[in-house]
Amino acid sequence: MFGSWCAHFLRKAGASVLLIEQHGPANSRSSSGGESRIIRMGYGADEIYTRMSQRSLGLWLELFDRTSQPLFVKTGVLWLAPPGETYVALTEATLRRMIIPFEHIEAVELARRYPQMSGDGIEWALWEPGSGVLMARRAVATVVNAGIAEGVSYRAASIIPLSKAPGECRLLSSITTSNGEHISAGHFVFCSGPWLPKVFPELLGGRMFITRQEVFFFGTPPGDPWFQPPQLPTWLELSAGMAGVPDIEARGTKIVIDTHGPPFDPETGDRSPSQEAIAQAHAYLARRFLRLANAPLVEARVCQYENTSNGDFVIDRHPDYENLWIVGGGSGHGFKHGPAVGEYVSEVILGQRPTEPRFLLASKVTRQQRVVY
Repeated sequence: MFGSWCAHFLRKAGASVLLIEQHGPANSRSSSGGESRIIRMGYGADEIYTRMSQRSLGLWLELFDRTSQPLFVKTGVLWLAPPGETYVALTEATLRRMIIPFEHIEAVELARRYPQMSGDGIEWALWEPGSGVLMARRAVATVVNAGIAEGVSYRAASIIPLSKAPGECRLLSSITTSNGEHISAGHFVFCSGPWLPKVFPELLGGRMFITRQEVFFFGTPPGDPWFQPPQLPTWLELSAGMAGVPDIEARGTKIVIDTHGPPFDPETGDRSPSQEAIAQAHAYLARRFLRLANAPLVEARVCQYENTSNGDFVIDRHPDYENLWIVGGGSGHGFKHGPAVGEYVSEVILGQRPTEPRFLLASKVTRQQRVVY
């Protein structure tokens, strides 16, 4: 997602752009693949990501309108807050400050609106009516196809990892594919997701954390509309490490386990769902949605996160090459931001805006302590 939008905005700025992907857009190994991703404005006190999400939603809708691809589903997003929940309270304050529509819903009203959802342990909820779901796999393809129509060149290829450059900062003249082809350019932008530590092992090997993540779709009762939008919104329950998407396009209710899993290799890792994670998802359903307690598992997917130490993006120039840029660290929350990231990267490379300190490599450490959700 980051790469396709970077290509889009660089081309829009007049650059000659070659987009390279080793397995194809939104392939089954990628972190941008799969059916759906949540887009929401809430980020606690992190106004920077709320601004980016707000900007991105507008750009997504503009693209979908231009390409006649209705790939945004306005389900609304519901934040479930147990007693003492501070992140959701900070989110409410940020949305109020930025004049983004929201509603504070007390437990009694929550039960009235969503009788299919148990309010056990929930004191209140924050409702984002304008947020929802992006149809991920098709959205990536739409960005790529729109870019190609506007002059972006596309090629399927795998890039050989770069060895550490000696001496002073210098320019990278070319990169090499696995079949021996040399590709020259004025600038190189690597948006390689979970493969970034493989491409730059010395630089990123200890600064990015690639973890195995599991997603499940559970079948809903026949003829029951209560698990489809608008009867059920997208929801987030940070205290449980869970998020969910209602039954869209008859695929079933989606359950996302958001806590970080074990280390994972995106190229060769086993993508069979684990019984432990299936049991965890079932247990959550039984607690939060009693009517789905015995729901059948109809689809499962193993993907990966590629987080930095704290969850901030990394968007920075390589310390050894003036014309090589690294863009990544988006997993867990990055998909929605593709348009804003692409716009930012294009403007930074072309000298049209300053860099954001939070995105610099220097701010990334080797101990994982996630603070961005």
